[in-house]
Amino acid sequence: MNLNFEIARERMVDNQLRPNKIKEEKILNLFKSIPKEAFVKKEHKSICYSDQDLIISIKRGYLKNLHLAQIVSSAKITAEDKVLHVGGLTGYVSVIIAKICKELIIIENDENNILQLKENIKKYNLENVKIINNELNEGFNNEKPYDLIIIDCPIYKLNIKFIEQINNKGGRIIYIEKTNEEISKAYKIIKMMESYSKEYLFDVFTKFVIDKKKEEFEF
Repeated sequence: MNLNFEIARERMVDNQLRPNKIKEEKILNLFKSIPKEAFVKKEHKSICYSDQDLIISIKRGYLKNLHLAQIVSSAKITAEDKVLHVGGLTGYVSVIIAKICKELIIIENDENNILQLKENIKKYNLENVKIINNELNEGFNNEKPYDLIIIDCPIYKLNIKFIEQINNKGGRIIYIEKTNEEISKAYKIIKMMESYSKEYLFDVFTKFVIDKKKEEFEF
């Protein structure tokens, strides 16, 4: 079956993103122009613009297109931002972020993903990107402070280290907190000096997860 991916991208933007309050033309144009099919497994290329998750590695992958757009939109990325992207996978979301921000640090701990990530970043000639092999739930202390940290795969609990790694004057974190196996909630944290606020953004329906749920002792 021959697929016109360009038309599929346009339909995805018009049918999934625009009707759900994704209004920024810069973001819409990135989702319309960057070929997601180049970042996913062969068996997923034909469905990559449909409304579903796409697995890349164990318990991790790309969320539904709307959720990815909601994350980027909610982050309010500026051309002056230094961004940490936690879990770059093969680079689809990372490329979108890099096109908007000043500097992007990507951490990834899957060797196969890192190889594809490096190839894809090179393909787009993105000179504002560094790729670091590091544990995902630790962030990356060496490059702090960040203006923004994006964690686009659900976690059961946000490590306090992430809050310590954003700047004290409006540094922010977009992350997805796991409620149960099927449901998560996206939040935005904004830090001002020694205090921070936490804002609910939207619900996320996925089985993906980065960390492991800690078992609580029961009497």
